[in-house]
Amino acid sequence: MQVLLPSLAFKQCKKRKEKKRKEKRREEKRREEKRREEKQKRREGKEKRREEKRREEKKRKEKKRKEKKRKERKKEKKRKEKKRKEKKRKEKKRKEKKRKEKKRKEKKRKEKKRKEKKRKEKKRKEKKRKEKNPSH
Repeated sequence: MQVLLPSLAFKQCKKRKEKKRKEKRREEKRREEKRREEKQKRREGKEKRREEKRREEKKRKEKKRKEKKRKERKKEKKRKEKKRKEKKRKEKKRKEKKRKEKKRKEKKRKEKKRKEKKRKEKKRKEKKRKEKNPSH
């Protein structure tokens, strides 16, 4: 059994305390580092989720915009088609009117011609009659 001198025992005790203190300090630093890393991971995770959300929102807005554009194009196409049909209908109506007018004028012209012929014929007959019977 070793007998220690008071000063030596004191030094060894001091050394042990110092060692314990350093170990405690090291442990505290390690814990602090771990905490910091966890915090960083959480922050990065949060940022990643936020970024993902932003991307999804952008995608959704783009989809909405394209859909709106597509609907607008469809509407425009429909409108142009309607306009074209209306134009066609008006043109048809106009041609029909023109045709009827032409027919009517032709009828009128023929009627006039017929009346004229009739009048001339009457005149001619009258003349002939007068020549045969000059009593008047």
